[in-house]
Amino acid sequence: MSKPKYYITTAIAYTSGKPHIGNSYEIVLADSIARFKRQEGYDVFFQTGTDEHGQKIELKAEEAGVTPKEFVDNVSTTIKGLWDLMDTSYDKFIRTTDEDHEKQVQKIFKKLYDKGDIYKGAYEGMYCTPCESFWTESQLVDGKCPDCGREVKPAKEEAYFFKMSKYADRLIQYINEHPEFIQPVSRKNEMMNNFLLPGLQDLCVSRTSFKWGIPVDFDSRHVVYVWLDALTNYITGIGYDCNGGSTDQFKALWPADLHLIGKDIIRFHTIYWPIFLMALDLPLPKQVFGHPWLLQGDGKMSKSKGNVIYADDLVTFFGVDAVRYFVLHEMPFENDGVISWELMVERMNSDLANTLGNLVNRTISMSNKYFNGIVTDKGAAEAVDDDLKTVVTGTKAKVQGKMKDLKVADALTEIFVLFKRCNKYIDETEPWVLAKDEAKQDRLATVLYNLVDCIMTGASLIEPYMPATANKIAEQLNTTLREFDDLEKSGLYPQGNKVTEKPEILFARLDAKEVLEKAEALFAERKAEADKAAGITETVEEEINIEAKPEIEYGDFDKLQFQVGEIISCEEVKKSKKLLCSQVKVGSQMKQIVSGIKQHYSAEEMVGKKVMVLVNLKPATLAGIVSEGMLLCAEDAEGNLALVTPEKSMPAGAEIC
Repeated sequence: MSKPKYYITTAIAYTSGKPHIGNSYEIVLADSIARFKRQEGYDVFFQTGTDEHGQKIELKAEEAGVTPKEFVDNVSTTIKGLWDLMDTSYDKFIRTTDEDHEKQVQKIFKKLYDKGDIYKGAYEGMYCTPCESFWTESQLVDGKCPDCGREVKPAKEEAYFFKMSKYADRLIQYINEHPEFIQPVSRKNEMMNNFLLPGLQDLCVSRTSFKWGIPVDFDSRHVVYVWLDALTNYITGIGYDCNGGSTDQFKALWPADLHLIGKDIIRFHTIYWPIFLMALDLPLPKQVFGHPWLLQGDGKMSKSKGNVIYADDLVTFFGVDAVRYFVLHEMPFENDGVISWELMVERMNSDLANTLGNLVNRTISMSNKYFNGIVTDKGAAEAVDDDLKTVVTGTKAKVQGKMKDLKVADALTEIFVLFKRCNKYIDETEPWVLAKDEAKQDRLATVLYNLVDCIMTGASLIEPYMPATANKIAEQLNTTLREFDDLEKSGLYPQGNKVTEKPEILFARLDAKEVLEKAEALFAERKAEADKAAGITETVEEEINIEAKPEIEYGDFDKLQFQVGEIISCEEVKKSKKLLCSQVKVGSQMKQIVSGIKQHYSAEEMVGKKVMVLVNLKPATLAGIVSEGMLLCAEDAEGNLALVTPEKSMPAGAEIC
């Protein structure tokens, strides 16, 4: 019987620079899903790659003094090296500079043009180079790009456009009829309410202001714009030919089972991409999952600060599987996760070194100490064994249920419940006490057999998430990982098998202070390099000139009531690109305050901050929400904001005078 197919993709990484750990999270997440599906018996095809065209690349190559192709060759090699370092099992690494991809993009563009879905026009608007996006004045937020908050410039150029509105109603109907298409559900609601239902504008799909792109073969002044180029990798990479010559691989794999992407590009994958596919008369992917972000716990990652965390940095400190475990375990299903050096050390020491590593090490050590490494079930069972086996044999179904919903962190948690139950079993049975009683030798042998047998079930379950660790455990127990169908059974460890004589420590405990000192030294070195590259030799205070306002009387100032507030909770304001809504404790009162600082602070990092609040401001309604005060901020010449906070610890409600 042939295996069912499963086609999974990640977003292709943009080759503007080395991806940080948040980008690497996506490839590890996709790999864990792909490996799990292989365990379940699926014939998996896992595709990833790099997105290599666009104006940003052209400019960066010029700055580096190399050609765009030389630039992307270098960065793509770096990205592929990181994916390989993280032990990801992709089947294809596509590059949008691959010749076969470029030819198919040209064919697709021509087909859609001939069909009347693409037409020539002119675009005039405000252009954001980093996002490679045009915006109307009404779409700007404080005169800046609504996506990234950077400066925009007026631009006008001839361009080809795609008739998005032609397919909008059909896409709305599809989404309503296929609730599983966009996940999590909050992403679906955002796309429907913010983009589809208000009405779609036609999409610019070519450019003439730069050359680094796939040429429109029937109009050489134009290059294909980024999204029509990048998104089509999901079909060109498996052999799609819009002129009817698609490969057997394409026919077998499409539609994709899962597009795994970051939540920031959900719009392109759930609106633009499905509409392109409809225009090509192709079925839509079965599911698009917009995963949350992995954020740095001690502040925003910045190359100028030198504190950007890369996957290879963490691997140097903790090892590949520890990093895989961390990024998978710490990411909630729908909300952003946080990474910090302190939390990494904590997980390393508690979950990995203690719960898992110590369990394997002492089980092997006791087997060697008491039975020269020979593991045998003597049949001396007791009631406590049944509970252990119930937990262990029931874990597969729990993991499978979590993975069905893509709740990977929860699946990992279930597996570590298994390992914790094994540790509890050691405490319950006390093998060191049994060893002192000759009459208990059969019971001791049975206890150790149960432990080895259950550890092997856990090791087999953990393979998709920590593949090297799973295989190390199997090697030390002198056996192989189990078939997925056998993970609900017990007693499968070979009778009389001998474990290794010298168990390898899987995860070593680390000293948090030592790790932090090394990390700080690394960041200091990076910052010095960044300063040198920028021509900075000393720190100079930025001079800020602010136009003076008219003088006021003391009585005018006395009308204003300033107090210290503590932010108890905070959330983003839906349909707004710049507003956060905070619940602020001021003395015995709780005030709801709406602030335009989303581009500078995430909702998560606001919680717990002590801030300065103008508390007697007349309530106003912003984006449909009542705001009962104002948070004080400082702003530099570049528009960067910082909340004004007390220098010393002050209680919420303290008067600012």
